Amino acid sequence: MTQEQWELPPSVWQGIDRGGPLPVYQQLAGALERAIRDEVLPAGARLENEVALSDRLGISRPTVRRAIQDLVDKGLLVRRPGVGTTVVHGRVMRGAELTSLHADLERMGQHPSTTLLGHEVVAANDGQSVGLGIEVGTPVLHLRRIRLAEGTPIALLDNVMAPDLADLDVGVLEERSLYSLLQDRGVAVRVARQRISARTATAAEGRLLGVRSGTALLTADRTGFDAVGRAVEFGQHLYLADRYSFEVTLVSR
Repeated sequence: MTQEQWELPPSVWQGIDRGGPLPVYQQLAGALERAIRDEVLPAGARLENEVALSDRLGISRPTVRRAIQDLVDKGLLVRRPGVGTTVVHGRVMRGAELTSLHADLERMGQHPSTTLLGHEVVAANDGQSVGLGIEVGTPVLHLRRIRLAEGTPIALLDNVMAPDLADLDVGVLEERSLYSLLQDRGVAVRVARQRISARTATAAEGRLLGVRSGTALLTADRTGFDAVGRAVEFGQHLYLADRYSFEVTLVSR
């Protein structure tokens, strides 16, 4: 992901009419949105800061701020502490088919990478035991990872594995998906049961994902089953809501 600060060409702003019937902030937001849609302002580019943009265009800073906030609300821009305002990479649309997030990002050309936060064998707690259908206290491998797209965090992944998979070679998870690692062991996840919800990020989660506390997150609790119906992994995943969505096809009976 490029973090270069982009100064847009004057042609982007030529249509703004300060005396026109449409509020200036809406005209500015529209000009920025067209620049993003036309890839004049490409995905990952860092926008000029509000002060510089205000000075260059001769538009008040509150007007610039409101225009930018409109695009943040639409999911086209994202504000990141210490980074600035950047153009959002294409939203990850995940269908109902069973795939890994790593594979979805590769398919969309978003260059996935992973930061392995931790891995250890622990005693399964109540939620993990229910997810895997095992006794509380059973030793399981616990994994925590951050998934990135184009170098930007998109998801926080928390997984526990079935007891016989506690010896997985987790060192390769920074380059590969968990499901591909399972396939190396002859384990294919054929069916998954998933519950999707939403909540806001805690301060600790925000620090890991590079967003503010209270940012909207999608949650997915998922148990993956092999061909004989055995639960092999239980995941509790958090996704940035402005970067990720689920798509399901509904059919009438």
